[in-house]
Amino acid sequence: MRSSPVIVLATLATLAAPAVGGAAQQDQLIPQRTKGRASAPVTMYEISDFQCPFCAEYALQTAPTLDREYVQTGKVKVVFVNFPLPMHRNSEPAAELAMCAARQGKFWAMHDLLFRTQRRWQGLAEPGSFFLGLADSVGADRDSLTACVRDAAERGLVRSDAEGAVRSGAHSTPTFYVEGGLIIGAQPLEVFRSVLDSIVRAKSGSR
Repeated sequence: MRSSPVIVLATLATLAAPAVGGAAQQDQLIPQRTKGRASAPVTMYEISDFQCPFCAEYALQTAPTLDREYVQTGKVKVVFVNFPLPMHRNSEPAAELAMCAARQGKFWAMHDLLFRTQRRWQGLAEPGSFFLGLADSVGADRDSLTACVRDAAERGLVRSDAEGAVRSGAHSTPTFYVEGGLIIGAQPLEVFRSVLDSIVRAKSGSR
């Protein structure tokens, strides 16, 4: 959902960061859906829905540049948070698939592929076969992925993510939680640059 560009970060200092994942699965899968150096001074949570067209716009058009300029340079790390919206009937199954892929270290490959193929699966009455067909494309073991999806092994984690997203102040997708504030919507690249640059400078100056 596209909305007002930025809720001023300083006014939201009391918001909690999204509580990511269930306690039993947290240690295992948070690293798999975190991109960037552990020592990065700034953490940005990408609160997203795989069936949301604006989330796909961000992931395919804006995120690659942010990765080059901020993630790969060690300034920012990104943590993905699932927030499947009720009006998107295939978004929760897609999120479960992505988290099952995370078990095999294939989360970001599946993340990108789900967004690239979004128009092909979003209207399917039964997307399961299509989703499992993506296993080979990301180099995942299909049998293990199938068992994980069939057993709904990550459903609780996806729903726990969504609850944490709401507690952090998210109401739509994509929403980005950065150091106590929110960026709402698939905003232009310059909005992200402005926010991230100001926070990175502030963090550097405080050392």
